[in-house]
Amino acid sequence: MTRLSARLSLIFSSLGHFYFHMFTAFYAVIVLRLEVEWGAGYNELLELWWVGSLLVGLAALPAGRLGDVWSVPGMMVIYFIGMGAAAIVCGLVSAPPPLMIGLAGIGLFGAIYHPIGVPWMIRNAAGNPGKMLAVNGIFGSLGSAGAGLIAGILIDVSGWRAAFIAPGIVAVVTGLAMLLFVLRGDIREQSRAGLEKKPAGHTGTARIFIILLVAMFTGGLIYHGTQNALPKLFEIRVIDLFIPWVTANLGQWAGGLLGGASGVGLLVAAVYTVGGVTQLAGGLLADRYPLKNIYVTAWMIEMVLLVVLAGAGGLGFIGIAMLAVMMNLAQLPAENMLLARFTPERHHGLAFGMKFVLAFGSAPLAILLLSKVWAATGEFEYLFLGLGAGALLITTLAMLLPHTEEARPAPAPGE
Repeated sequence: MTRLSARLSLIFSSLGHFYFHMFTAFYAVIVLRLEVEWGAGYNELLELWWVGSLLVGLAALPAGRLGDVWSVPGMMVIYFIGMGAAAIVCGLVSAPPPLMIGLAGIGLFGAIYHPIGVPWMIRNAAGNPGKMLAVNGIFGSLGSAGAGLIAGILIDVSGWRAAFIAPGIVAVVTGLAMLLFVLRGDIREQSRAGLEKKPAGHTGTARIFIILLVAMFTGGLIYHGTQNALPKLFEIRVIDLFIPWVTANLGQWAGGLLGGASGVGLLVAAVYTVGGVTQLAGGLLADRYPLKNIYVTAWMIEMVLLVVLAGAGGLGFIGIAMLAVMMNLAQLPAENMLLARFTPERHHGLAFGMKFVLAFGSAPLAILLLSKVWAATGEFEYLFLGLGAGALLITTLAMLLPHTEEARPAPAPGE
């Protein structure tokens, strides 16, 4: 693989991560406007994303396998164009049933990214996978942040349809640009020669893999529950205090500017931007210290923060939410490196596909939990207490993992 091909692969992988998290998160902000314009209940509209979130998980495994047996760059082109086109369709509909179909398209094509883009990036990381996973992760977090801010601004300026259509057009154009690089030979498929020699690991690999799979499913539930609940929580717990604070400190113009969906979007953006940068620290630590220690510590702190978040309110809620997201994201480089370490490179697409079947397969459950808890209580306190219990489970499982030095596979002859 040429240096140009490796560089372009890292660029498009990072862009793909940004787009994925933006496209799968912006509906949580758009739904707040649809409540008003369509006159439907929040829980009913939120459930329209249920099928899409399910497909993000279910389609990850076949997507990863296609990348293994066909073409990684080809799958990435399909990802960009398909997800962008589905978002454009969402912006053109006028009723819940076709919107559900469009959202399902976003989930179906969005499923391609993680089992394809993440191992693609790891293979191009040139000796510092923790750092590159962290940088790639920051792009994902900026996508989550951008979802709130971009959607909020587009809604206030041009309406909810623009919040779907404008990002969709950008994704399609990105896919066409990547297709051009592929056709010109600037992005090349990595040679698979030699990948068969990569050892699978040691005799404890199966146990480690099972532990990680259970932890990743639970972690996905925590991630999606938090991501989808925060916009509503900012609206009901924070925004009425945040806008007066902004007005008092920055002026009437600023308070008026952030009085609509933009205010909620800004808060979501701030939380996920700061949280995303934490992945860089997590990645650098993962390159230098035992992965188990990083993984256990992050989830132990996350457990406490989620419980506190359940009852927090006022402006302090912003800081607690930010810390919770920081811990949730900081462990990701270590988790991905553990998975890559115990999987032969020739099966990376399949392994990461399995991970994201579970991690994103938990999203529909998270959406249903949000909907049911909101319908029953009009709040999310019990939801976050449950997520805190999930973090306790992950912490316990992570303690069963071997230390990094014990887990390192022995080199194959000639390597």
